[in-house]
Amino acid sequence: MLGKHKLIACLGLSGLLATPGAVQAHHAFAAEYDADKPITLTGKLSKIEWINPHGYVHVDVKDASGKANDWLIEFGAPNSLLRKGFRKTDFPVGADVTVKGYQAKNGANVGAASTVTLPDGRSFYAGSEGTGAPGDPSGNRPNN
Repeated sequence: MLGKHKLIACLGLSGLLATPGAVQAHHAFAAEYDADKPITLTGKLSKIEWINPHGYVHVDVKDASGKANDWLIEFGAPNSLLRKGFRKTDFPVGADVTVKGYQAKNGANVGAASTVTLPDGRSFYAGSEGTGAPGDPSGNRPNN
């Protein structure tokens, strides 16, 4: 049986070990995405991941040769999207969507959404608030 002080030390160490994952899970926009690489993608929705801490959509975007390339687009948290009027059912697989946002710093087919336009013409801010992304309506940007 652990003594009281050893138990407290073990619990404290467990908390410290769990912290890096939580810190990485909610990152600033500038950690992964490039504000100087705006993208506008139009394509077919191939998958939606309505998960925390961020939602994701996969969009098949055709290149100049007609080949479809999968783009992984990060959205805000599902709860935040729900408060803005988004529903998971607004994103049926196969639907044509247009996403405006910013590409990953490493040049991969990965982006952070700022807006998404649905087939019915509705357009929403789909990004994470408070990350410092361009157009972030929270106004929470570095150097403000």
